[in-house]
Amino acid sequence: MIAFFYAHSGLRYLVLLMGLVVMLHAAFRLSRGRGYDDTARHLAAAFAAIVDVQVLLGIILVFTRPFYPALIGHIVLMVAAAGVVHANAIINKRRPPGQRSIGLQLSLTGLTLLLMTAGILAIGRGILETSIR
Repeated sequence: MIAFFYAHSGLRYLVLLMGLVVMLHAAFRLSRGRGYDDTARHLAAAFAAIVDVQVLLGIILVFTRPFYPALIGHIVLMVAAAGVVHANAIINKRRPPGQRSIGLQLSLTGLTLLLMTAGILAIGRGILETSIR
């Protein structure tokens, strides 16, 4: 079961990096006056997919490791982050092509990363810390 912990802990870096890539792409397009494109859609979908894997690993850990009260805040914030990342992908996907918004993607991805950061800090860990508790 320790492998799941290390997978969940290590995947965190990839999740955060992917979120930053989505934000940088959106910020670049926004700064150039360009709109939502297929690359933005693919990046949003990839970000949502990797967050789903992270959530699945987290669920496995909840059922296989000792529970402690700080996990409540972590779980709530991470579920909220997963909801926001999926809202980001779904809202723009359902809009007609001319109404898709790169600004929405930028802001929702930023909100997702803030929620994730708060969720990591909620369990008393730093963003770069991987110690077992």
